Amino acid sequence: MTLRPWPVDLGPVVCVVGARPNFMKMAPILRAFAAHAPAIPTLLVHTGQHYDRDMSDRLFEDLCLPRPDINLDVGSASHAVQTAEVMRRFEPVLDEHRPACVLVVGDVNSTLACTLVAVKKGIPAVHVEAGLRSYDRGMPEEINRVLTDQVADRLYTTERSAGGNLAREGIPGERVAFVGNVMIDSLLFHRERSQAPAAVLEAAGFPPEIVASPSGYGVVTLHRPSNVDQRETLEPLLTVLRQVSEKLPLVFALHPRTRANIERFGLADLVATPRMAMLPPQGYLEMLGLMAGATVMLTDSGGLQEETTALGIPCLTVRENTERPITIEQGTNTLVGRDGAAILRGVDEILAGGGKRGRVPEYWDGRAAERIAADLCDWLLARRAGANP
Repeated sequence: MTLRPWPVDLGPVVCVVGARPNFMKMAPILRAFAAHAPAIPTLLVHTGQHYDRDMSDRLFEDLCLPRPDINLDVGSASHAVQTAEVMRRFEPVLDEHRPACVLVVGDVNSTLACTLVAVKKGIPAVHVEAGLRSYDRGMPEEINRVLTDQVADRLYTTERSAGGNLAREGIPGERVAFVGNVMIDSLLFHRERSQAPAAVLEAAGFPPEIVASPSGYGVVTLHRPSNVDQRETLEPLLTVLRQVSEKLPLVFALHPRTRANIERFGLADLVATPRMAMLPPQGYLEMLGLMAGATVMLTDSGGLQEETTALGIPCLTVRENTERPITIEQGTNTLVGRDGAAILRGVDEILAGGGKRGRVPEYWDGRAAERIAADLCDWLLARRAGANP
């Protein structure tokens, strides 16, 4: 049997990444597109929204992600300026390559910006990780999610509740497909390559007695502006983290904005303890190893809520809400907000009894990207057949 190739007149799928979480989601999609029959041609565009090597280039290496075909080199700016600049630089890419569709992932400014450019030019837009809602319009990501889903042509969801969110917003069910979680595809694909946590802890400067501590260790990440951009919120959080570190050692993977604000507000003394290691942003494989061996994760990251659920690691989320409710309902996640007493209580409960273990949600099985490839191919070929009867 001769395999029919991808129609020449259909063009490639333009795949957009802009920030760290996008890379983990895009890597399995590109692998699935290449392995699909017929192979789905792609053009990988990096907007340059994150440009720090520790948060960008290194992730391409860790994830075996091909180098971008195009880098827009947008860099950091205000939300308005960054979104506008991505749009301005992305439009000529579509004019030149005339793609079959534009595929975006997640909820960063690049996600919305590239979707808007595509739909205004009559090019189908596809959103992976659609329908997630925190119902907190104070989060820029929530605005990006809602607007992207309203105008995108094909929506892929990670959990069934996301489909309900989209239905309540008036989005027809025929635009939506439940495929599972591509973030977990990456986690399962790379799990065996993850770095041993002891090596990371030793490299962080922990003495052997802490590395071998029977209580284990905790991992911390904080980056959301609502947590780190004002002294009156960051200082109490660092104070309670220091208290937590007296119960078990902490590895704090510092986002650049968090590190800068610790210095700007003069709070370095709060984290100057041998029980807390302050690390630069970690590579994917180092972070995966740290998470897999952790006693608890303390974070405000959406993706880490999912990854800890997949790994069975208790997670305390330092936010008042989450757009990933399945991690609470079925997984290992607990919302503690910025309440110091709740954080300490959560840590104590985990140390006493192991915390929530939960279960792995439906379709978090490492094959979400395969389902996307199969559905997208059928959908694009059906659109082409309808346009060319």
